[in-house]
Amino acid sequence: MMMRWIVSKSLQFRFVVVALSATMMVFGFGQLQRMPVDVFPEFAPPRVEVQTMSFGLSATEVESLITVPIEQVLDGLPNLKEMRSKSVVQLSSIELIFDRGTDLFNARQSIQERLTTVTATLPTWAAPPVILQPLSATSRAMKIGMSSPDEELSVIDMSMLAYWKIRARLLRVPGVANVTLYGERIRMTQVQVQPDKLVEHEVSLDRVMEVTSNALAAGILRYEPGHVIGTGGFVETATQRLQVQHQLPI
Repeated sequence: MMMRWIVSKSLQFRFVVVALSATMMVFGFGQLQRMPVDVFPEFAPPRVEVQTMSFGLSATEVESLITVPIEQVLDGLPNLKEMRSKSVVQLSSIELIFDRGTDLFNARQSIQERLTTVTATLPTWAAPPVILQPLSATSRAMKIGMSSPDEELSVIDMSMLAYWKIRARLLRVPGVANVTLYGERIRMTQVQVQPDKLVEHEVSLDRVMEVTSNALAAGILRYEPGHVIGTGGFVETATQRLQVQHQLPI
């Protein structure tokens, strides 16, 4: 009976129904332009992920030397609900989940303050811990793949192209906050020795490592002279001040 009454009244006052529908469409179009960007409201709890790169370490070494010390420092954070960790070859990943309603930026600030106390105790060949950018619960909005026809470009060349060109231009798009690269191969300068040549020229492997480290402005060996960049300064004359700066060897 109710549906029959609604249908009959709608047909009887059809002009009023059309006018109300048009009004609602105009109102909805006006609200659509002022809607937030997110299609869905944020339904996941606040989440922070900390990653630490460590070249040359196995999963067991990453767990004992990097993951465990960072977990001990981050344990006991305010409103921390759950801590998850994953240790793989050359990478430590720690995920922290907080109670609903926790301010994400305050949580990230607290984590950063605690990470500064543990960074000095990590192995020297481990990169400093990095807090990943905040990510919506709906994950990535778009994923793009790269390929090279007939293998004209190597994986390293495509990685550098994606990092320096494509990523930089995507970040210029209004509203894009983060662009992450997966499977990248960064071009690195390496020194590969030949044992027979070292013996022929009476050069030891330690000497090669020392010279290589000192050739850089900041070497990888902590106790080598090239590990520290040093300080700059200036020289004042009667009429001007001349800046003194280091010239990079490479």
